Amino acid sequence: MFTIFPIIFFLMSILIIGITVYNISRRVKQNTRNNNSPVLTVEATVTSKRTDVTSHHHSNVSDNSMDHYSSSTWYYTTFQVESGDRMELQVTGTEYGLLAEGDVGKLTFQGTRYLGFVRK
Repeated sequence: MFTIFPIIFFLMSILIIGITVYNISRRVKQNTRNNNSPVLTVEATVTSKRTDVTSHHHSNVSDNSMDHYSSSTWYYTTFQVESGDRMELQVTGTEYGLLAEGDVGKLTFQGTRYLGFVRK
């Protein structure tokens, strides 16, 4: 039992570090792709909106204090461009609240990065 625990601990540590490095490199790669993409402005229609909410529970067992709950919300809007293609872009909460399904206007984006939408 005591000989296998250090091996399992080492492997789990390597796995966690590997996943973290992979996620960071993926974000840097996407950010680089977005920075190298041209800024485009096209006619588009808002076709749908959605949110992704995750909840987190934090308990403090050491001093029997109250549990702490927090949540994170990500906002996404799907746009249909003139060619008929659809793209889902992450937007801020403020933009999400201002956009309505069926809105028509000019969408400005860079790669997968939402830059703005101006209604007609």
